[in-house]
Amino acid sequence: MTTAQATLETPARVTRPGGKAPYLHQIDLFRLVTFACVILIHVVGATNYASDAGANAVETPLHFTREAFFALTGFVLVFQNRGREVAAGDFWRRRLPLVATPYLAWSMFFWAYGLVTGEQQPGSLEASMRLLLTDLVTGGAWYHLYFLLVTMQVYLLFPVLMKLLRATEGKHKWLLLGSGVAQVGVTLFMTYQPFGVSYETITHLYGTILPYQFYTLSGAVVAMHFETVHAWAGRHRLLLGGAFVAVLAGTEWYYFRTVHSGTFPQVASDPFQPYLIPWFLTVIAAIYAFATRWAARRREGSRGARLVSWAANRSFSIFLVHPLALALLGPAIPHVAERFGAPWLSVIIYLATIVLTVLIVEVLRRLPGSRALTGRPRLAPVKATA
Repeated sequence: MTTAQATLETPARVTRPGGKAPYLHQIDLFRLVTFACVILIHVVGATNYASDAGANAVETPLHFTREAFFALTGFVLVFQNRGREVAAGDFWRRRLPLVATPYLAWSMFFWAYGLVTGEQQPGSLEASMRLLLTDLVTGGAWYHLYFLLVTMQVYLLFPVLMKLLRATEGKHKWLLLGSGVAQVGVTLFMTYQPFGVSYETITHLYGTILPYQFYTLSGAVVAMHFETVHAWAGRHRLLLGGAFVAVLAGTEWYYFRTVHSGTFPQVASDPFQPYLIPWFLTVIAAIYAFATRWAARRREGSRGARLVSWAANRSFSIFLVHPLALALLGPAIPHVAERFGAPWLSVIIYLATIVLTVLIVEVLRRLPGSRALTGRPRLAPVKATA
């Protein structure tokens, strides 16, 4: 039996008792790859100048991470609930605290961290409190917290989304088409804002579901048609691999063309540039296809399976903590740059960020406030051996 046949017949999932949706091991690897790219794009941004065309060329394709996360969120929520009725109150009570609690905890932490380090200087206690309130409303306490704010919006809208998917059964392609047209409109508005619309207004849209609605809905629709889409991905891995290479090349070509025409590199690589939409869709599909191949060959209890499972269990915690680790490494960046230069600076800081992040996560996971700080339950403290 070929790998493709095995994947189609057994789509890398484990049936679970109690009527729960099957466990999809490929989602663990999808999550791991995406989080690794999140850390990479933040490190590249922290270790290079905004005017560096080469660094922005690396960042450009890595912007897929936010879209991949929201596609994954939509997929997981619908896949887990597609066979049962969703009671809004029960769903919100179960889901919202999982994100809201870490959001509040880390927003307050980074607000305080910014005051202590001088990153933010509001000038008075009243101004500080205003700043904290603004950060809580906008997700602006640190550069990654918008994701949690938007995730909470997805949770709030999820019961309505399920009703919409069921009401439009058989017409999901038209639902996606309308959402896609709206997505293009939103990105055009954010990239080429009309006269009279301030940049501040545009930046506030980052913390809303509007720029991510198409990807969330796409993940949700895929979950409703999981077996069909999964089988298609298994049969067309070579096609998706070829599309990945071709669209990546076209994306980079367009980026450099835009830079050479006079656009500032950081603007040309902005994550809401409309030309990136085909790339986002392609890379998400390609990573899923790659993950299904791995899942089909996965051996329970093997070193690779244990590593992916361990990392997936800590992925959300790593997401929450890695900006702190990168900030703590900030003072070392000039010294590393002086000794090693580019691109080794980014490589060294990337590896150091991963190591420091994991160390911090392992400590936090063993503290009484683990759920608030890492989004995961507390682990049993490591017992000392004689």
